[in-house]
Amino acid sequence: MAIDFTLSEFQRALQADARGFAARVLSEVAATIRPLARPEERFYATRPYYDAMVAAGFVKALIPKEFGGTALSTLDFALAAEELAAVDVNVPSALLSTGLGLQPLLRFGNAEQKRRFLPDFVEDGARLAGIAFTEVTGGANYDCPDPSAGVQTFARREGDEWVISGRKHYTTNGTGWDGQGPHLFTVVCRTDPALGPRESLAVIVVPGGLPGIQVAGILDTVGHRATISPRIHFDDVRVPVGNLLGAPGDGIDIVETAFAWTAALIGAACVGVMRAAFDTALQFAKTDKRSGTVPVIEHQSVGYLLADIKMRIEAARYLTWKACHQFDLTEGRSRELPTTAKVYASELCVQGVYDAMRVVGVDSYTDMFPLAGLMQDALCFPLYDGGNLGVRRRQLHALLRSPGYDAMASAEGRG
Repeated sequence: MAIDFTLSEFQRALQADARGFAARVLSEVAATIRPLARPEERFYATRPYYDAMVAAGFVKALIPKEFGGTALSTLDFALAAEELAAVDVNVPSALLSTGLGLQPLLRFGNAEQKRRFLPDFVEDGARLAGIAFTEVTGGANYDCPDPSAGVQTFARREGDEWVISGRKHYTTNGTGWDGQGPHLFTVVCRTDPALGPRESLAVIVVPGGLPGIQVAGILDTVGHRATISPRIHFDDVRVPVGNLLGAPGDGIDIVETAFAWTAALIGAACVGVMRAAFDTALQFAKTDKRSGTVPVIEHQSVGYLLADIKMRIEAARYLTWKACHQFDLTEGRSRELPTTAKVYASELCVQGVYDAMRVVGVDSYTDMFPLAGLMQDALCFPLYDGGNLGVRRRQLHALLRSPGYDAMASAEGRG
């Protein structure tokens, strides 16, 4: 069978529906959050838009059909994510962060755990989840083999309970909608301070709002202005032993799988942001003469910049599609292409938005155009969700060094 990038009827309808939803609903987000000074105010102000996303079925798309969801594939989710991010990154980020928080449960939870926790997100789709991953000292070395370093959030077993203590930040969605925490955390921790991560790294499901969970502060970010990034303290938080996903030591695989899912989808968000920048620059170039005699698109230097941006959009989109397809094909085992898509698309996005600003010139640095805000959003992509330098390139380096690495496996759909 020939390789075919043609979208199915369902995929075209999904893409069109997401595009229409973004134009109708998410186009109002920027004006809503602009006058609000504090990050939590901006985040809480997006609740009506998130509710609209719930009503449109985007949260159910995260949940398997047997628990009442509609279970979109990663590739189908990417088609929608691109359309949403082309208009606003904030509300889709809350959605994808809920997806990231649920990924450990979806892919590594047993049947009982899934029955216990997943239906809540169908019953009330506005409930948020978040992964408590990044230590306040940084997340890049979460798998450091030295037990004295790496993850310093610990879960000790006392009878039939895990007792969790530690400090996390960049815990997206971690405030919930009311400052009291999300409906559910998946907490990355270690079960023994004397053992390295291959023996002790674990992921435990922790309902939000339990005694001992504290929102200790909120980081204000330059971009993604209505995406919430709180610091969360866990102080002797008690949960049943049955909330552990897998076994101690499984945490590395669980974390890498969860972040591979979101890595592939970040590629789609990057394409969306580049699209918004390109559309702005193209419209400007076709209509503005800059006190000259012809629209500036008639000048080669402008035309070449626009061509470069468009090539980046196309390259990032199809790499993202391939990465998502590979992730689905391997049932979450694929690492190389999702990581590659995250790194490559995020860096193309920063360059693409910058080149759009170069087309427009100094006016792009003002509020006359949306490009400065898009640049603030774009700069986040190479830095968050596992920074490209500290985490993602290291993951790729580790793959290249591994015995028996097959450089053609991803291209041929085998890994």
